[in-house]
Amino acid sequence: MQSEQNKNRATLLISCPEKPGIISTVSNFLLEHQANIVQFDQHTTDPKAGMVFMRIEFELNDFDASYDKLHEDMQTLAEEYKMKWQLNNKRDRKRMAIFVTKQESCLMELIWRVKSGEIDADIPMVISNHDDLREIVEREGIPYYHIPVSAETKDEAEQRTLELLEGKVDFIVLARYMQILSPEFISKFPNRIINIHHSFLPAFVGANPYVRAFNRGVKLIGATAHYVTNDLDEGPIIEQDVIRVTHRYTAEDLKVAGRHVEKQVLAHAVAWHVENKVIVHGNKTIIFT
Repeated sequence: MQSEQNKNRATLLISCPEKPGIISTVSNFLLEHQANIVQFDQHTTDPKAGMVFMRIEFELNDFDASYDKLHEDMQTLAEEYKMKWQLNNKRDRKRMAIFVTKQESCLMELIWRVKSGEIDADIPMVISNHDDLREIVEREGIPYYHIPVSAETKDEAEQRTLELLEGKVDFIVLARYMQILSPEFISKFPNRIINIHHSFLPAFVGANPYVRAFNRGVKLIGATAHYVTNDLDEGPIIEQDVIRVTHRYTAEDLKVAGRHVEKQVLAHAVAWHVENKVIVHGNKTIIFT
């Protein structure tokens, strides 16, 4: 359960062209709105002609009276300094839909972290193109929707999925969901669909990557979590990790090790998204951890 202090906490993400005094301007703006800054992180690409990125976490004593006013005035400040910005608060818990096919490791890792409070979000639904994982999901009290997908029914399946999601979720996690989303679907959730895949790409793209990696005698395996774009597996990267393997690993050992690193990487990426620690700039991310 959140403390009363956390309930009065908000986060402001800003990206804008570098300009002398911009950090002071933002700090003074928050001070004028009686915000108590708890944490202020910033990154500048070039002190003279680059971009500046900021993440400011702050508390408002009179939250109900101050938050909406701060949001309104922030729009004026943003216009003046050509800012892209996002304001979030602890009272509005993010809601994530999880898409899954048959592999349960990433799915169950996310469910466990939400239940334990490590990821401060809700899971209003799990959607799958197979019915295999219904029992373990519904056992956790989470609604499970089976929406089969084929080449002939893909458009219809996506439309049904969008109808289920409308007004009920803030972002989507593809927890080893083995279907490619259409550009039309992706456009509904810009920088709000997170995917996980092995980091053999592009060397071992397609089916059975661990078998082909085994045949090549790889010494490192890893995973990449990223936002989904129309360019398959090329969206802005949020988190990556690797583990070392040896010649003693069988192809099945590689799969098991891969599942472990995948679920950890995905959980980190989801947590950072929920905690508003990610700013997307072009096809890159700035992560304030």
